[in-house]
Amino acid sequence: MTKTNGGFEPVFCTVVPPHVLDKLAQHEDPALANPARRTLERDAYERTHRRLTTVLGAPAVAAPPGAASDQPHRTIYDARHGTDLPGRKVRGEGEDPGKDATANRAYAGLGATFELYLKAYERHSIDGDGLPLDASVHFDRDYNNAFWNGEQMVFGDGDGEIFLDFTIPIDVIGHELTHGVTQYTANLTYFGQPGALNESLSDVFGTLIKQYTLGQTAAEADWLIGAGLLAPRVTGKALRSMKAPGTAYDDDVLGKDPQPATMDDFVRTGRDNGGVHINSGIPNHAFYLVATALGGHAWEKAGQIWYDVLTGGELKKDALFTDFASLTVKAAEARFSEGDELQAVLKAWEQVGVRTT
Repeated sequence: MTKTNGGFEPVFCTVVPPHVLDKLAQHEDPALANPARRTLERDAYERTHRRLTTVLGAPAVAAPPGAASDQPHRTIYDARHGTDLPGRKVRGEGEDPGKDATANRAYAGLGATFELYLKAYERHSIDGDGLPLDASVHFDRDYNNAFWNGEQMVFGDGDGEIFLDFTIPIDVIGHELTHGVTQYTANLTYFGQPGALNESLSDVFGTLIKQYTLGQTAAEADWLIGAGLLAPRVTGKALRSMKAPGTAYDDDVLGKDPQPATMDDFVRTGRDNGGVHINSGIPNHAFYLVATALGGHAWEKAGQIWYDVLTGGELKKDALFTDFASLTVKAAEARFSEGDELQAVLKAWEQVGVRTT
């Protein structure tokens, strides 16, 4: 059962926002519209299934007997374009790579996520207690998404027209697994500002996993989420930009990236769970500003502050941006005293228009 700080919360988090799929689903070209419609239908089904699982209680998942919690326990399954999870096992922990590049990328991405959390923050897997990491690839046909369903990762192959294989960007893998970390810690409600914080935290640690894997400094990183995911026909470079929210894509099919960078452009909407994938641009940009102001490896200082807030026990399920921002100020001061780190945090939130106390 899911361990949280405030009961059990239904968890079904996708990397592609529903507003993007809605736009695609309305296109006159069936090659673009049909996969988007099927993806939306499948997402709705999985979301409902997750709610039922939460009510009934998910089966407990434990590491193999005698397994060390400081080592990953990965299993990759092939759904073979079906929807029954997890599918057929194709690779277990420590086994040699197979011929399926998608399965190999999933395996590597799970490992990279495990390593960042362990090496940077001494966290043993997603739940902090050695939780096995399971993933299913080749889910459904032309499925334009990847998701964490509260128990495992699932990757679609994309339709080849708008989206490519969802295992290509390692930050997408890290993003979705971080929803699991949030589930086991702050358990932020997936709606409105708490939901946008939930999404932002996944972007933050998704990009840190990418930067850690590539050995990049904050100055060297591209700060894009999902670079390499969009097909060549799309006018865009990624799903989101933390450096410049609202600039990731501007396409005649997908439309324009709607993310705001500051509270001046905060979007009020009932769609997308109250704009969780849209307004996440604001805390995303704040993190980018902190990380680039401090320089060096972003996971060491900026990432540590954000991790302290996520796992510190004071972040409430219904936290607003101001609540989160104030806790980052408190965490920066507690860990780094009144130095550059604290000043960078204060200035960043001021720049994006979020008040701190």
